[in-house]
Amino acid sequence: MKNIFKVISVLLCMVILTNGSNLVAQNKRTGTSAATQLLIPVGGRDFALGGSSIATTSGVEAMYWNPAGLTKMKDGAQGMFSDMTYIADIGVKYAAVGGTFGDFGSIGVSMKSLDFGKVANTTEDDPENTGARYYEPDFSTFSLTYSKSLSDAVTVGFTGKIISEKILDASSTGWAADMGVQYANLVGISGLDLGIVIKNIGPQMQYSGSGMYRKAQVTTGARPEQTYTIEAQEFELPTTIDLGLAYNVDLGPAKLSLSGTYTNNSMYVDEFRYGGELAFTVTSDIELYGRFGIADAQTKSDPVTGEDDTDIFKPAMGGGVKYRTEGMTIMVDYAVRNTEYLGSNNVLSVKLGF
Repeated sequence: MKNIFKVISVLLCMVILTNGSNLVAQNKRTGTSAATQLLIPVGGRDFALGGSSIATTSGVEAMYWNPAGLTKMKDGAQGMFSDMTYIADIGVKYAAVGGTFGDFGSIGVSMKSLDFGKVANTTEDDPENTGARYYEPDFSTFSLTYSKSLSDAVTVGFTGKIISEKILDASSTGWAADMGVQYANLVGISGLDLGIVIKNIGPQMQYSGSGMYRKAQVTTGARPEQTYTIEAQEFELPTTIDLGLAYNVDLGPAKLSLSGTYTNNSMYVDEFRYGGELAFTVTSDIELYGRFGIADAQTKSDPVTGEDDTDIFKPAMGGGVKYRTEGMTIMVDYAVRNTEYLGSNNVLSVKLGF
């Protein structure tokens, strides 16, 4: 039990220290982080809950939201595929597999990739792309997660990530880490759960490669054309800290879960997230789910115009169905979230348990 409280104390200290260092410059650094792909959510269930469920997320979907939840999978092994239509017609694909290995704990791997489609290759010499040249950016993240139960109430998890971004002949590679904990039946209250997760801790990223080369024509003397390299600026990763609570109520054939999360963003304004899930048992083999989620970004007024900043993301909602067959569990989830200017985000995920 002492080790459990040591883990929680260390995480809370990290929360306080990191939170304090980010408060001053937080709003001034919006849009300046590297690897913003790390912030794009995945999975139909937790997406529909607005990202509020870090205290209850479980299975392979939890590897993104809170790695401590991986070991709470109800199957010996799980696999999941998720497909999202993001803003500006960007496609986000996510695949994950994980398994439990007795007292050792649980291990999972995941891959997230972005599909931008073909982008016109405009240059300084050809800003209208009259040559009809196109390229496809390659953004992906590979993750390895380890999670373990320390007691009946406490689970912890750690994730290591390799981040890769490539645009034409310029690329950047980095790494990041997540650490999370979940505590069930907090302070002895049945159904009250706590979640804490620190995400995207890692060094700065910087673009390099032959795409950064430029040619300089010497205007004096007899020297030939010279080549020089543009040194790209280094940027910090978008570190976030989530503190979440959830309360679960058993209503007989139905179960209700209400959750809330406070998110501190190092590169954006803070957010409060709220969500609810109603699970209804139809038969012993079939369960239906309805979900909603709201993210309340703490935007501030523009000091010049006096107008409030706009949070483009609207409330999310969705549902799912779980079907148990002999030796397999099939879970299908769908979620949708409207945006202010760029249509809606649609997520469909399929999870298989063995």
